[in-house]
This record gives sequence, structure tokens and C-alpha cells, in this order.
Amino acid sequence: MSKVFVNIALSLDGYMAPEGMTMENPAYKNWGAKWGALMAWLINQQYFRENLLKLESGGETGPVNDLVRRTTERIGANIMGKRMFDQGERAWPEEAPFHTPVYVLTNEKREPWMRPGGTTFYFVNEGPERALELARESAGSRDIRVAGGPDVIQQYLNLGVVDELEIALAPVFFGGGRRLFENLSEPGPQFRIDKVFDGPAATHLRYVRQ
Repeated sequence: MSKVFVNIALSLDGYMAPEGMTMENPAYKNWGAKWGALMAWLINQQYFRENLLKLESGGETGPVNDLVRRTTERIGANIMGKRMFDQGERAWPEEAPFHTPVYVLTNEKREPWMRPGGTTFYFVNEGPERALELARESAGSRDIRVAGGPDVIQQYLNLGVVDELEIALAPVFFGGGRRLFENLSEPGPQFRIDKVFDGPAATHLRYVRQ
């Protein structure tokens, strides 16, 4: 069976997103610079630039680039929340950087939104279990990424269905924002350390469920 995994970047003080991160207020508390610092390890990787952003060739190669490639190639479907989708709908290029079915948890009823390059967004009103069921059907033998935001990741951790956590821990502090591990049920999920890789701009941590 395909695995369910989380793959995100995290600040040293435990935030996935800085305070006030909205497209409507780009100058609020300098969130754009904070976000750029958090994602600096990824933005210049060759695979990310060429295959996900569809930029001209170039960028860094090496172990981090290989890590990005392996992670991307294992994904057969993505799951995300409505807030993440709303921000991305305004910011992503026309060819959205997923190239898989994406299941959006929302109360809004909306027809599927097809984008060039193989990304189709499906809007799921029946909750996280139904979104996961649909994602499994789409992914086949490939894996399912819970992309965010934090509240959605917390829902799947509380359901006990997350098999792996992949965290790029960046050496930045946000001082506020949206925490990754804030509303977990007791007892919390149990993971063990699988791999630790020190990149030049982030430490890459991989945990697997016990």
C-alpha cells in the first residue's frame, strides 16, 4: 500500500509559516523575507527550478537536489487545506508545481480545477478521511503527500495515518506564525529517527512511524 508522508520546511522555533503570511498584505512583519529564508535550501535546486517551477536550466546539483528529486518522484497525490490552496491559487504559475491530483479540504463546493502539466485540484467537503481515500485511489503504488498547512497535517497526525515525517529544519527564527505541532491529541503519534542529513542551508530530518 502507498505511504502517507509529510514533507515540509520548518523554522528553528517550530513555525511552518510566518505571522501574517497573506498575499493581500505582503509587507506585514516582513513575512516575505522570512519565508524566503525558510525556503532558501530549496529554491535554487536544479530539479525544483526545472521540473516544478519550469524555469530555465540551472541551479544547484548534489545531495540536496537528489533529495528533492526522490521526494517529488514518489508522490502520486497531494492533500492540502483551503488556506494553502487560496494562497497558492494566486501565487503559483499557470502550470502549478504538483503534477498530480491535489485534494483540497474545504467547505466550499467547487468543480475540479485542471491546470497544465497534470495538476487537477479536487475540492473535498467530506473531511480528511474521504480526501485520503480519494488520494489513495489516485496514487496507485505511489505515495501521498500531506502538503499543509499545519492544521491539515495535525488532523492526519491525530488520525494516526502518517507513516513518515520529512522536515527541512532551517536556521531561521520567525518569532510567531503558524506552528506545526500545536493541536495534537494525547497520546501523540510515535515516530523513530530514520535519517539525518546536513545540508548547507537546512538539516533534513526523516522520521518513520513506529
